[in-house]
Amino acid sequence: MKKLFIVVNVDLFFLSHRLPIALAAKAQGYDVTIISHNTGRQKEIEKHGFSFIDVPFERSGTNFFHELKCILSLRKLYCKHKPDVIHHVTLKACLLGSLAAKMAKQKNVVNAISGLGYNFIEGRKGLTQRIIQCMIPIAFKSKTFYFILQNHDDVDVISKMKLVPSEHIVLIKGSGVCLNEYSYTELPQTDRLQFLFPARMLYDKGLNEFIEAANRLKPKISDKAKFILAGDCDTENLAAIKPNDLQQKIDNDYIKWIGFQKNMIPIYQQSSVVVLPSYREGLPKSLIEACAIGRPVITTDVPGCKECVIDGYNGRLVEVKNADALASAILEFVENKHPMKPYSQNSRTLAEKEFSIENVVNKTLKIYNHF
Repeated sequence: MKKLFIVVNVDLFFLSHRLPIALAAKAQGYDVTIISHNTGRQKEIEKHGFSFIDVPFERSGTNFFHELKCILSLRKLYCKHKPDVIHHVTLKACLLGSLAAKMAKQKNVVNAISGLGYNFIEGRKGLTQRIIQCMIPIAFKSKTFYFILQNHDDVDVISKMKLVPSEHIVLIKGSGVCLNEYSYTELPQTDRLQFLFPARMLYDKGLNEFIEAANRLKPKISDKAKFILAGDCDTENLAAIKPNDLQQKIDNDYIKWIGFQKNMIPIYQQSSVVVLPSYREGLPKSLIEACAIGRPVITTDVPGCKECVIDGYNGRLVEVKNADALASAILEFVENKHPMKPYSQNSRTLAEKEFSIENVVNKTLKIYNHF
């Protein structure tokens, strides 16, 4: 029985984004171990038949000694268990895990980078970004490692670095969505269109632009629209807003924050348009879920986000960090300048073509089977 290690920063992210891949690998005969920071979901993961090893990753930490401790812990695990495949998920796990794998002389590594993240937002040139850029060739250069990337821009970035053979760079668009679970539903019939922001409350997700656009439009459309924020305040993220600061920006009627929702399906179903004015993504799971349910989308013309929208087909692409452009796009929907039902149906068509979980799982297992 082949041993598969899936290494991810935090247990919650594994459950929300990588569980179907682990289940499919287990069904194919892999002995699957999840290595992650346990925030209380270890038993839930073990109930699926996986082993679990707790490594206390700090998702946004910059403590050199802590990161070194994580690298050495992973190296020890790789030397002890000698897994047949190591699948790192997220940039930090990929960097630390690849260094550990090289130290342990493990060659069968898959690095899944779901977006180049906070430190690759345009304009950030700090010490942390320079350190990461220096670490990338040391950690990732290999003739045997594979990369899974979620959008064409990230594929271009990694390809130009010439870290691995070109055929070892694989584009898999997002984490996938179960098209049966997230089934197409008709648009809600309501007097007020509901614009949904389904993301963590981070400035990098375009939170300020969303709220600012809504406020600029309030005198014109307060009786025709409302704005819903669905997500938690991720306090470990450097781009997070404080809950008290967020409360001061909303009125809980025209703009309402409903917090983290374990089941987002009814939230999408109650919404008219999904809005994510993010600064950069891998490929946002919220937008592929919105497409699957059949919702028009407004998002930014940036890596990751633009993979989910064909402008004028299933939604609108707007300039990043531009509240005026976002407000104009929202107003177009309120004033019925876009055909909502065709956009809704086109979103579903795009999801069926590009984002099915079966496609993601099959492409990932194909990489595993190369080793």
